[in-house]
Amino acid sequence: MLYALARPLLFQLPPETAHHLALRALSLWQAALQRHPAPPAPPDPLLDQTLWGLRFPHPLGLAAGFDKNGALPHVWSALGFAFAELGTVTALPQPGNPAPRLFRLPAERALINRLGFNNAGAQAVAAALAARLAGGRPPIPLGINLGKSKVTPLEGAADDYCASLRVLHRLADYLVLNVSSPNTPGLRDLQAEAQLAPLLAAVQAENRRLAGAIDIAPRPLLLKIAPDLADEALPAVIAAVRAHDVAGIIATNTTIDRRGLPKGHPLAGEAGGLSGAPLRARATAVVRALYTLSDGALPIIGVGGIASGADAYEKIRAGASLVQAYTGFVYGGPTFARDGVAELRALLARDGFSRITQAVGVDAK
Repeated sequence: MLYALARPLLFQLPPETAHHLALRALSLWQAALQRHPAPPAPPDPLLDQTLWGLRFPHPLGLAAGFDKNGALPHVWSALGFAFAELGTVTALPQPGNPAPRLFRLPAERALINRLGFNNAGAQAVAAALAARLAGGRPPIPLGINLGKSKVTPLEGAADDYCASLRVLHRLADYLVLNVSSPNTPGLRDLQAEAQLAPLLAAVQAENRRLAGAIDIAPRPLLLKIAPDLADEALPAVIAAVRAHDVAGIIATNTTIDRRGLPKGHPLAGEAGGLSGAPLRARATAVVRALYTLSDGALPIIGVGGIASGADAYEKIRAGASLVQAYTGFVYGGPTFARDGVAELRALLARDGFSRITQAVGVDAK
């Protein structure tokens, strides 16, 4: 309720200014939680599940892009998220694209961003994140999303990702290979079959080497794909993922398609990735296709247009084991996660499910 009153004032500020103010405000809470991490949520027979050896108290997590430098690792569980994905982090520090580069579409509950992986770089993020986690980790899994540095040519992509992996792998519960942002020139070319297979092979080889050096299992590695991939390209993605022991797929990133916007929308011509409600249907369709192509054997994190528990439930029924939100959190505010989970719980109970895993993929079968 308070956020509903404050949001019109906050939305008077430029979007990126409002984002930085939110990060600064939350950093005060982070400092307290860093000294006294919150306890884990009690087991919940309906919502609890374990994937990749990690416990998720419910399926709703924070998507990459909000906490780019891993500044707030303890805050996300306190806000009710079941996991948080930090980043995107690149091997080299980079300022991102010129401003303005973030745009609100309130009537559509959407955003357009062309931020361009602005972050402090893997070395700096790793050092700062290690210091924040020194007193204890938060009670939820932390993923780290890895991107390619803009100045690195495509032929050097594997080395670039591996450089980030080397300094961040110890800090991550799982890792994500982001080859699908529309805001780094050429990045999406890495989704093509000829590029993807050798990239996954190189990154997984480094993942196994790093794990062996400290006698642990390799970190679960997930692949984040674009909603703009043609349906005909998805079988090749599944094949590459299976061939290289990728733990799961995140579907999807933002879209360059503007057909979800009203004709003549004043921001339709802005370059960048569109997120939020206009992406929901396509992202869900990709989740459903991936679930079907993998015979339900590959864990999927569904993201794109999740603004409520009902939206999360739609993706789960389509085949997602977990879901993530970013734009929905921007519009929904601090109670977004708890409100969404309460609604999701009610929907599962309404439909007679005793465990959330029973609902995964029921609309794709």
